Amino acid sequence: MPDPNGFLRYDRRLPARRPVPVRIMDWREVYPPAGEELVREQATRCMDCGIPFCHDGCPLGNRIPDWNDLVRTGNWDAAVESLHATNNFPEFTGRLCPAPCEAACVLGLGGQQPVTIKQVEVEIADAAVARGGLRPRPVPAPTGRSVAVVGSGPAGLAAAQQLARAGHAVTVYERDDALGGLLRYGIPDFKLEKQHIDRRLAQLAAEGVRFRAGVNVGVDVTAEELRAEHDAVLLACGALAGRDTPETPGRALRGVHQAMEHLVAANRVVAAVGDGNPALAVLPDGTLIDAAGKHVVIIGGGDTAADCLGVAHRQGAAGVHQLDLYPQPPRGRDEERDPWPTWPWILREYPAHEEGGERVFAVAVQEFVDDGTGAVRAVRIAEVTVEKRDGRRIVTALPGSERELPADLVLLAIGFEGTEEQPLLDQLGVARNPRGAVDARPDWQTDVDGVFVAGDMHRGASLVVWAIAEGRAAAAAIHAYLGGVGSLPAPVEPAAQPLAAR
Repeated sequence: MPDPNGFLRYDRRLPARRPVPVRIMDWREVYPPAGEELVREQATRCMDCGIPFCHDGCPLGNRIPDWNDLVRTGNWDAAVESLHATNNFPEFTGRLCPAPCEAACVLGLGGQQPVTIKQVEVEIADAAVARGGLRPRPVPAPTGRSVAVVGSGPAGLAAAQQLARAGHAVTVYERDDALGGLLRYGIPDFKLEKQHIDRRLAQLAAEGVRFRAGVNVGVDVTAEELRAEHDAVLLACGALAGRDTPETPGRALRGVHQAMEHLVAANRVVAAVGDGNPALAVLPDGTLIDAAGKHVVIIGGGDTAADCLGVAHRQGAAGVHQLDLYPQPPRGRDEERDPWPTWPWILREYPAHEEGGERVFAVAVQEFVDDGTGAVRAVRIAEVTVEKRDGRRIVTALPGSERELPADLVLLAIGFEGTEEQPLLDQLGVARNPRGAVDARPDWQTDVDGVFVAGDMHRGASLVVWAIAEGRAAAAAIHAYLGGVGSLPAPVEPAAQPLAAR
């Protein structure tokens, strides 16, 4: 029985972040562990509502009131089991997910601050490690069926774990030199230290999953070879084709890069230093892409832009401007625009924003300015208005509002255009749709029988929690396709969408 007065007795509180002057000197996570007293206090605020809308905000269907109450009563082992019943990797979601479950918390309906669901989740996940490690689960007798998973991000790894635990032989193929997909080289360590990925990979390996890193399927292994070796194939290659702005004058200047180029280079440096190998942040062709001593302009207002901001601070940028096309959002939910329990458009301030830099809203870049040698020296921006007409975005610059910002390094963090073009798709006969994603039938198969798709490759760039949910659902479909005994949990269907006002 939950504490019916918990939300009245306790206010929402999060653990204090590490001090800015300290944390920008290293790449460790921003948040220190919360004390048990604070976590139990916050879990006590959960009311175990008659209709817990947090379940609907979370595509995984996490049993949030259940594990909140287990934490409240100090039953940590049961809380670990309850959390893992629906989520393969809560240490990832607890650190990276923006928590649509909290936006759907019933406390928000009454004007209260929502339960700190995400914080409680990550503390339970860390408790699992502290209380005995991530022990492998017993795997049943082999089914004799084999599955190839292409891509080792959260969708691919979730599917691999589910299928291995059902007795199938699973091989995960990853083109990078290390496993983890976007989590490995796309997410900075100050948000997700890579030890969390390594622990899960060790658990999956102990459960029988085979990993082949540094293998570009479609190049090093052909689709024909893949299909000959495996009974089913899951495509989970992500959506890494970055949106560009080729029509903007000066786009070809040196110093103008896609955001992911910057993040990947920085993460590779951190990984190399951790292995005792000094390195520079460079592109594959050797071009330096370090922010040290530079004036940096980040174009975009989302998670990727904030990641670039935090990286620029730690690399020692001389100054940073972050540009957003849209006006500054309100700090609180606009019930007419985004009624509870939908995801609200509000001003989101990431830890990187308190570390420095300036955010500029309602502006658009008109030109990347040449320094006379083919390198960028500034960006010319103008104030703009944005409106939607017939589903199209119309951006109008305000006359006389143009000005320049100094820029030695410009990072484009303006979204993604879907999964990348790659030989594997052509070899399989799988096409990308107009959004750059790969469509799935209701059983998660592509138009090619025996070839399934999940995660960002299917959905487009989305949240880690959706990737895990789709990986679990695709695994259930593959298990059924292979004639597996019983059924696996399938939290979402291919056409599932986040909560939205109709």
